[in-house]
Amino acid sequence: MRLLHVVGTRPNFVKMAPVIAALRAIDPGGRHVLVHTGQHYDRMMSDVFLEELGVPEPDHMLGVGSGSHAVQIGGVLESIAPILTAEEPDLVIVPGDVNSTLAAALACAHLQIPVAHVESGLRSRDRTMPEEVNRVLTDQVAELLFTHSPEAADNLAAEGIAGDRVHLVGNTMIDSLVALEGRFRERRACDRHGLEPGTYLLVTLHRPALVDGPLLDTAIAALASVSESMPVLFPVHPRTRAALGEGAAGLPPGLRLIDPIGYLDFLSLEADAGAVLTDSGGIQEETTYLGVPCFTLRANTERPITVEHGTNHLLGLEPERIVDVPELVAAAPARPPEPPPLWDGHAAERLARVVAERHGG
Repeated sequence: MRLLHVVGTRPNFVKMAPVIAALRAIDPGGRHVLVHTGQHYDRMMSDVFLEELGVPEPDHMLGVGSGSHAVQIGGVLESIAPILTAEEPDLVIVPGDVNSTLAAALACAHLQIPVAHVESGLRSRDRTMPEEVNRVLTDQVAELLFTHSPEAADNLAAEGIAGDRVHLVGNTMIDSLVALEGRFRERRACDRHGLEPGTYLLVTLHRPALVDGPLLDTAIAALASVSESMPVLFPVHPRTRAALGEGAAGLPPGLRLIDPIGYLDFLSLEADAGAVLTDSGGIQEETTYLGVPCFTLRANTERPITVEHGTNHLLGLEPERIVDVPELVAAAPARPPEPPPLWDGHAAERLARVVAERHGG
């Protein structure tokens, strides 16, 4: 097979590392091309993930960088089209819902190259989120749609996507977590921050609705209040750091803002946290597998299985509710449930078998 994989952001690497490995294992004599769009280009948001996950060196670096949705999508479209023409892949595999994903899928659609979409069928039904638009459009042009939870097939059927294109394989992001579990659990990253397991709140916030306006100041004030009763550790996304500006000064000692960290260290902190506060989709899934209470600062989620599972709690886009987190943590069940079906570390193997059946010749 001639396969081309497209990655561009931190979550993409986590989702695609096991997929690339599984496809190389099932077709060792094939051509496996990796394209890195460079949508995330900071070392701690990009390179370190490739190193820690064992992803091979990219064959093509596009260097798209930051910018508006139009700039990023246009940049990827312009840069990837000649690569697709030269490589002539049998299938292009794209993950998730970022601008790189949609741009690569659109380029393939125009060139009549089949697309496989990893993490297909997720829906928040909030079209104000660029990620939701990216998901919907990518699913429309994909030939193979790989889902990780049962409701995804219902979402796709409602949009007229035929069932023979849809394959429930499980969660490839959890494959990465399972593969690295021994390594991240022994790191005890919390020790380096003087924190005891089970006592602190780990925070990630980066979405425009929260960080590009006054809600961020409200969130920081609420986190400062929480830090009086439980330590708060906040690895700050570059976008959020820029938005904070001088607001990052003069914070109480219990609220610690640190630079982005590697994947293994983050998983270690996540696994040992008393709770996690986030607006990230992937972290909702990781905490569900780990059995750590998660509080999502969004009005909706495209991952309702995490809420049904009982580990994820939607706070709404209401940062003032952050002050309720310590009380909600105290009320959380002591025994975490088992992970959802097919979140077992073997999703990429199931995906690879489908690809081999369709494109293995």
